Amino acid sequence: MVRVRFAPSPTGALHVGGIRTALYNYLFARNKGGRFLLRIEDTDVERSKKEWIDVITEGLRWLGLEWDEDIVFQSKRLGVYQEHAMKLLEEGKAYYCYCTEEEIQEHKEIARTLKKPFKYPRTCLKRSKEEIEAFEREKRPKAIRFKVPEGKTVFNDLIHGEIEFDNSEVEDFVLLKQNGFPTYQTAVVIDDHFMEITHVIRGDDHIANTPKQILLYRAFGWEPPEFAHLPMILGPDKKRLSKRHGATSVTQFREEGFLPEAIFNFLALLGWSPGDNREIISKEEMIKVFDIKNVNKRACVFDINKLLWMNSEYIKKLNDEELLEKILPFYEKTDWFKVEEHIDVLRKIVPLFKTRVKTLRELPEFSNYFFTRNYRYERKGLDKHFVDPRVFEILEEILSEIISLKDFDKESAERVVREKAKQNNVKAAFIIHPLRLVLTGKTVGPGLFDIMDVLGKDEVIFRIKRALKELRGFVPGKTAYPEGTI
Repeated sequence: MVRVRFAPSPTGALHVGGIRTALYNYLFARNKGGRFLLRIEDTDVERSKKEWIDVITEGLRWLGLEWDEDIVFQSKRLGVYQEHAMKLLEEGKAYYCYCTEEEIQEHKEIARTLKKPFKYPRTCLKRSKEEIEAFEREKRPKAIRFKVPEGKTVFNDLIHGEIEFDNSEVEDFVLLKQNGFPTYQTAVVIDDHFMEITHVIRGDDHIANTPKQILLYRAFGWEPPEFAHLPMILGPDKKRLSKRHGATSVTQFREEGFLPEAIFNFLALLGWSPGDNREIISKEEMIKVFDIKNVNKRACVFDINKLLWMNSEYIKKLNDEELLEKILPFYEKTDWFKVEEHIDVLRKIVPLFKTRVKTLRELPEFSNYFFTRNYRYERKGLDKHFVDPRVFEILEEILSEIISLKDFDKESAERVVREKAKQNNVKAAFIIHPLRLVLTGKTVGPGLFDIMDVLGKDEVIFRIKRALKELRGFVPGKTAYPEGTI
């Protein structure tokens, strides 16, 4: 049975590269009818935090990446790593290293001076018996290093094909640090073996680690898993994706109003294609067609505009009640929305904005004027739509007509506006645009008559009256922003 794992370190949020790695492991396992496992690599005691574990697991669940077995925590397996490192030591496949940090730094400085990559010079493998005994008497701290054998290490990467390393290029890496904690290489090999991992799918920044791990597998007498190394994700500037490019973590995407289905869809196609031109693909369909061999070898670019488009498509697919449920938390964060007072209005405006927003967070921003009078008129709108003084005259006529209406709804509002435009021999847009600005403070949004219908007769009257008072005498391009506007 195929068994894969996602193995994050709880030292920070779950970022784009890690999310995609988890996603590809998940798709591969589900496609093969296998198991998707989660391991927390928390042996870095100083940097690992419980709160980051919660962030990681919550992020995976939010994306629908449920693991199949209990989480494995490396911090609970220190004895296992120490036992196996000692076994290699006893078999002559590893040796004690007494070098201090200062001595290692000296070797690194020499390498820099010679403009050569640093490689541990096997200092402790060459030490005399007397030196070692002296170190033991003084109880000098010691690590355990793996003794890299001669030869070549070759493996077939499921994405990149055959990769070969000359063992002479691989240094004698540390298995156990002086404090008794394992290094990454040690823990990952031992855990992958005992978790019965069949395929290791991870970022291609780990390619250099692979020969070390294969050598360890062989030293233990174990069969290595198959490897697949995913291409790097770049920002629009073709540099490695980082915080300077904007949101990069699950937490940030969630807070900015992205849907998990959109993130899942977008990241799945970031380096992989099902072989056709489809952009919107369900998780179920991806599971059916996913093939790790179709993953690109080259780095891919994170296109935030494409993600925004994709998120908007998933928002459109929600029914009104689903969208209401998802956007409510974003409204509750504002200081002007009260659920008990405004929920009915919110239900009315959901269908008006469903096709207009790209993220859930945009909805409160775009629709705040439905719930508060505390908005300002956009200056560009004032300068563009209040050039002709006839606007004020027609607004007064519309106000008078609305006041006299017994029944006020979308149809009656539209009839009044269009009739007044016709009577004044102007196009309907001549008054529709300034009236929208008066009622919302904005130059764009849902249809004007939908807005008027939701606001209701009394609120429309109030807002037109306020605008006539505040904007009278306004000269586009010259007058400072009207003091009375808020």
